[in-house]
Amino acid sequence: MSVVVVGGGPAGMNAAAQAARAGAEVVLIDSAEQLGGQFHRQLPEQFAARRPELIQHDWRSFRALRDEILANPLITHLPDSTVWSLEPDRWLNVQSGPADAPGRRLAALRADALVLATGAHDRVLPFPGWDLPGVFSAGAAQAMAKGQRIAVGHRVLVAGTGPFLLPVAESLLDVGAEVVGVLEAGNPAAWLRQSAAAAGQLGKLQELAGYAARFAGRVPYRTRTAVIAAHGDDRVREVATSKVDSDWRPIPGTERRFEVDAVCVGHGFVPQLELALAARCRIVDGFVEVDAAQRTSTPGVFAAGEATGIGGAELAAAEGVVAGLAAAVHVGAATWNQVETQARQALMKVRSGREFAQALARAHPIGSAWPEWLEPDTLVCRCEEVPYRELEAAVQQRAAHSARSLKLLCRVGLGPCQGRICGQNATDLAARLLGEPLPDPETPARRPIAAPIRLADLAGIPTCDEEEK
Repeated sequence: MSVVVVGGGPAGMNAAAQAARAGAEVVLIDSAEQLGGQFHRQLPEQFAARRPELIQHDWRSFRALRDEILANPLITHLPDSTVWSLEPDRWLNVQSGPADAPGRRLAALRADALVLATGAHDRVLPFPGWDLPGVFSAGAAQAMAKGQRIAVGHRVLVAGTGPFLLPVAESLLDVGAEVVGVLEAGNPAAWLRQSAAAAGQLGKLQELAGYAARFAGRVPYRTRTAVIAAHGDDRVREVATSKVDSDWRPIPGTERRFEVDAVCVGHGFVPQLELALAARCRIVDGFVEVDAAQRTSTPGVFAAGEATGIGGAELAAAEGVVAGLAAAVHVGAATWNQVETQARQALMKVRSGREFAQALARAHPIGSAWPEWLEPDTLVCRCEEVPYRELEAAVQQRAAHSARSLKLLCRVGLGPCQGRICGQNATDLAARLLGEPLPDPETPARRPIAAPIRLADLAGIPTCDEEEK
């Protein structure tokens, strides 16, 4: 009886470790070469870094957990592996090997219990010029800094909303970039007024104080300010910023210009729901619904981390502990009485972490007036080069009143990213034009082929019956 964990970040690592400690056999599938996810992204082994802990938070604990997973005979770690589809009865089709390489190894696995720890990716709101070379998502900039020690530019502006902007700016400073400013469109002080949430997160407050000390006198930090346009010819050369009101409507007369060669933008995160939707898990308010034991609405399927709500690495890790223990109980490797102590401790961390996450969500909402940044020719789907005017025409003139019809009538979301970048923005724009939510907001995340696979590989995929033999 095996537990399959998809995702090698804080949630997935803790789920795998706890399930194995409880006696379950575990398969841990991770798309990256090394465990850790985005939060614990490491330099390649070929770099032979003498002090890898310099770019890590809580390196000692992470290294202990990583080493335990790699040494545990009950855990099979599949790096460089992606689940490209999920079939009924928890059958997972997996491809392993370097991304997009021909002849990747293919396998079909059946999970007696499945833990989805698939995480999330950046959300970036479109603005005029966001398709210029030199405009990066905040996560991409951090990944290049932490994973390759490469700065995306010499003079870099970081903008958007949410606390993730701070570690991104720190990563850029660490690799020698000049950070000309951090622009927060929201009002981050709002969550500090929520004493109950703040009181339980002393570590977060200390981390915030650390960023303040590091940036003081070196990196300007501005609230209620957003990038509303980028300018350049062959690449970004300048950005226009503006003070914004509580709805993110630009305030006339407050525009400024910054000379930059890169801008890093992040407006929160979008959960990766492909596998959860394939497993027919219930989605509520854009996230996988789970109970206290991280069980989804689908029997035998558990979820942990950012797919259940954006709350940071500590919350994801605690949810992973609970999910791993619950999965071990589900497959009969342990009983709840045997894991009660560990589960209770983790549940306390989950409860505190979710209160903090809810406070942050209230402090960093996406302003409803951000579409006022757009011009008619601003691209809303970069893969298919769909400008805003075409989306607007599809809704107002061609009756695109659902996410599916929007995709069919103006091609938004049909490109290589399959709506991962533009899907949320497109549905929000359509809903604003209609004056009501779309009836199928999950459509952009419904991808029966959850990850790209070559046709030649697809033709040679073993069937479930062949795998059983």
